Amino acid sequence: MRHGDKAAVVDPGDAAPVVEYLEREGIELCAIVNTHHHGDHVGGNRGLLERWRVPVFGPAREQIPGRTQALTEGDRFTLPGIGIELSVLDIPGHTAGHIACEGNGMVFCGDTLFAAGCGRLFEGTPAQMVASLDKLAALPSDTSVYCGHEYTVSNLRFALAVEPRSAALEARLERALAMRDRGEPTLPSSIGEERATNPFLRASDATVRAAAVRHAGRDLPDRVAVFAELRAWKNAF
Repeated sequence: MRHGDKAAVVDPGDAAPVVEYLEREGIELCAIVNTHHHGDHVGGNRGLLERWRVPVFGPAREQIPGRTQALTEGDRFTLPGIGIELSVLDIPGHTAGHIACEGNGMVFCGDTLFAAGCGRLFEGTPAQMVASLDKLAALPSDTSVYCGHEYTVSNLRFALAVEPRSAALEARLERALAMRDRGEPTLPSSIGEERATNPFLRASDATVRAAAVRHAGRDLPDRVAVFAELRAWKNAF
């Protein structure tokens, strides 16, 4: 996030590209925000803190290098030098203490919600992840989704395996492929787009449920079971 000659970085996995960008653009780092403890999201913290003495905002229930403000659901904080206020959601599933930060029409959701996908369940349960995704899906449709990785094309190919007759998914994949061919990121997406095309937000949809049941070869009693089957399917896709 940038405002004039100030910027905050979210989930810096590596300090070097952040330093290079800030120095090239003549920008001063004013804050670090972390959504969870994985190294590809916090690995750059210490290197950045060697250059800039800035606050580090991160989840209270995880070990975050250099953290100065521990965050849990309901907390609000303002990014110094930028003035944007963000609210915190607890979204466990990918990790036990994962958080999202939302405000000003944006949500920074780390590895919980991806464009057309979701994160693996390393430390949480399917029920936790479904509840976390529900929180994110409840945000306004025009909320911009800033997630942790550029997995959009592979996620859309899986989504089309689940819903092979979806014109919306075919169109989204075509757009994403064109963007990647031009060297452009597919992110951010939006909450509305995710509600419409992300199978992990659509576990209640009859078509998605039927695909999961066919893949499982057995009945799936509820939405959490459908989600769990989708996640296991995607893990091996």
